[in-house]
Amino acid sequence: SVHIAGTKGKGSTAAMIASVLTASGYTTGLYTSPHLSDLRERIQVDGELISEIDLINLVEKLKPEVETVNLRDICGPLTTFELLTALGFLYFALKKVDFQVVEAGLGGRLDATNVVRPEVCIITSISLDHTDVLGDSLTQIAAEKAGIIKLGAVVITSPQTDEVAKVIEKVCLERGAELVRVGSDVTWQEPDFEVKGQLFKVNGKLASYRLSLPLLGRYQLENAATAVAALEALTTKDFNISRSDIISGLAKVSWPGRLQVVSRSPFILIDGAHNPASARSLRQSIEYYFKDLNRAILVIGTSADKDIAGIVSELYPLFDKVIVTRSRHPKAMVAPLILAEFRKHGVKPWVAETVPDAVLLAQAQASPRDLICITGSLFVAGEALEQLSGVSL
Repeated sequence: SVHIAGTKGKGSTAAMIASVLTASGYTTGLYTSPHLSDLRERIQVDGELISEIDLINLVEKLKPEVETVNLRDICGPLTTFELLTALGFLYFALKKVDFQVVEAGLGGRLDATNVVRPEVCIITSISLDHTDVLGDSLTQIAAEKAGIIKLGAVVITSPQTDEVAKVIEKVCLERGAELVRVGSDVTWQEPDFEVKGQLFKVNGKLASYRLSLPLLGRYQLENAATAVAALEALTTKDFNISRSDIISGLAKVSWPGRLQVVSRSPFILIDGAHNPASARSLRQSIEYYFKDLNRAILVIGTSADKDIAGIVSELYPLFDKVIVTRSRHPKAMVAPLILAEFRKHGVKPWVAETVPDAVLLAQAQASPRDLICITGSLFVAGEALEQLSGVSL
């Protein structure tokens, strides 16, 4: 197992590692959350989603076990995430995978995934999110995420703030874990890019790698370096992962809905940014990659538990027009709350009842050299991708 916790980048990092392990000849399970459009995206083997019939059969197999546990009422009824995690492990066993790459949910210490005994633990960038559950300070959140670190483990950490780094270092010391720091032990260089991806170099502990990554975002360079550090750690444990496997696996990685360009005329960019830190990364990426375009139109909808004030404050200065919408997810934030935040900054958004309506409205207002950015949640990103599935890049 490879176990990944963090606030930002853990899904991308997981997808990169799984892609390389598959390229290395290992049958590899990938468990991530949430999904964009189809629940089956959360459970994959070698890039293939769990089939509908396997999903149905495994749900039927788990049902009596779930009922038994719920009747005991030790910790309340099992959650959807707990059921999906058990289902994922069961599917990986059924498929006899060599590796399972497992993304933790919102926490770490008490996360349903934290039953694995991983070869490598990874903690990606930590920022404030889910403060109602994990704590309202970076130190508290870091302590929860660091709960995945096992005795004697190899731990890879992405670049962190000083206060987060101290928490991770303390836990590693207490548990006799080897710590590899991305940003110092493993580094990367600035990329060349175009809308289909980036070319850049990662300097690992064992080798250097000239990589072609089909994902945009400067933060993806950090994620790729983190993935390389983890893969190198696996090679030191005598797993057969070559330098060419790392290069070819990263060149094939697929991770939709994250700074994804789906059209060039106008440019349509879809990103699942859903907290202030990821919104800041999105803003910085737009300023870096799309500075030569004319106007920018924002389509935004968020989940009800998100820091909409923080997200809006990061994004509003970039956009000439704003369209507020709501995904069909039951936890989506209602439009008036989002409207109120934009109006505090003197912005008067348009409103569209659904994501498809918002996409159509933005397209109707855009010229060929404009940018349409669709963001706020992975659910909004997923519905936009469904709407734009026939658009040619």
